[in-house]
Formats: sequence, structure tokens, C-alpha cells
Amino acid sequence: MMNNIYYFFVVLFCLFVFFLCWHRQKEVLKKHLQEFSVNHPDVPKIKILIAGQVGAGKSSFINSVNNAFRGRITSEALVDQSSGKSFTKIRGADGDLPFVLTDIMGLEPNVLEGSQPEDIINAIYGHVKDEYKFKEGEPLSHKSEDYISDPLLSDQAFCLVYVVNANTIQYASDRLVDKLRIIRKRISDKRIPQVIIMTKVDEACPLVYDDLKKVYTSKSVKEKMHLCSEMIGVPMNCIFPVKNYHNEIEVDNDVDVLILKAFDQIVNFEKCVNK
Repeated sequence: MMNNIYYFFVVLFCLFVFFLCWHRQKEVLKKHLQEFSVNHPDVPKIKILIAGQVGAGKSSFINSVNNAFRGRITSEALVDQSSGKSFTKIRGADGDLPFVLTDIMGLEPNVLEGSQPEDIINAIYGHVKDEYKFKEGEPLSHKSEDYISDPLLSDQAFCLVYVVNANTIQYASDRLVDKLRIIRKRISDKRIPQVIIMTKVDEACPLVYDDLKKVYTSKSVKEKMHLCSEMIGVPMNCIFPVKNYHNEIEVDNDVDVLILKAFDQIVNFEKCVNK
């Protein structure tokens, strides 16, 4: 009887420590990111390019990063699921932080829809002027006045973040996967990190829907990550499951922790590349 009571309190204590540690992670991650500094005189802020299909959650991810840092719901990145006309508007995670998040019109499977691989590659290398409106089926020409032929180091993106929907990754067409592989092959030679943000994981697993803290132990989420890794060729440790803010009116600690964990890992890639 005494042993049962002892083990009960041990388990209870472990659960308490787990939830306390999870709660404290948010402030630890925020502090780490707020203290980050760019170690290059010509680069005041690091630029991160966000790409993905229409409705995958690009703008929502940018807003979620803002929410996590500011402690309130924001909507700086406009979400347009109907047309996916996401232009290259520079949006910082926070005004005082050295991060710039840039999104691009949805990458679609059909040849004449959405942004093309060449558009994304040009944007990564800094050849695209801010506020340029991408055109479906018409990649930016090097002859265009919106093309920067000799970009500065600060114009270039140090990392490509591709946003995918956990609920639809298994239905991704071969054309879309081919586009992603083309981009991956073209920028890998330049040692540009490529990561995947897997959104809507709460909808992919009932256990995670009830408790986001179970995302890393969810078999369903892990299977989605494996599938994504095999299809696109991105290693498992470069795929980060998150839940974006969508219709919430207040911030949530568990949502913030997943968002900040993913963003912290993205920023860590910058350190590895620029050692």
C-alpha cells in the first residue's frame, strides 16, 4: 500500500516537472532569440524566405511568430486563402529583433499556376525587389526592372522555409514534389539551409488536438514527418511540427512553445552556415 502511494506521488511529481519545464521553455526560447545578434557588418538582419502552397499556412506562421514574441494576437501578414496573392512584403518577427520574414506567392503543382521554382530561387539569392508582385506562369526575367542583377548580401535569404499542411502532404502531386526537388538541388550547392514547417498537426492526430505537448510522441505526426522527408528529401531533424494561430483571440503557451522551438532551430542554422 505504501509503495503504491509512493509511486503515485513520484508520477505526480514527474508530471508537475514536465509541465513546469514546458511552460518555462517559452521564456527561455524568447530570451535566447531576443539576445541573438548577426555577426556580419553588412547584414543588419537575417532574411528568411517563407514558401508553400496556397492555404498551407505561410502567412499564419509569420503571424504566429509575431504572436509568440509580442504576447498578443497580431495580423501583420495578410492571409488570403482564396487567391494566394502573397507578395514579398518584409515582415519582422518583432521590431527590435534582427529577423525578417519574407513570403512568396503559393507554389502550386500546375505549370501555369502560382510561383515557379525560378521565382523562389531568385528571391533566395536577392534578385527580387521588395514589393514585387509575382505573376502566375511568368517567372521574373533578368531583363525586368524589378530584377536586382547584383544583390547585396543583406538582400539574400539565408534560409528557405517551406510550409506544408500535415493533412494534405500525402496527396501532394508529383509535379509539386518535382518543383520542390528542383529548388532543393539548385540552392543546396550554396549551402543554404532548407527546413519544413509542418502545420495543422493538431488536426492530424486526435491526441495532439487534445494536448499539443504530445506532438513529439504522436505516431501519426511522426509518420507524416517521415513521408514528408522521403518525398522532398529534407532530413527529419529539419522538419518542425507546429500549430499556427488561426481563429484564436488570445495567445496560448503550448502553441507559442512549438512556434518558438521551430523558429529557434531555423535561426540556429544561420549560426552553422556563418561559422
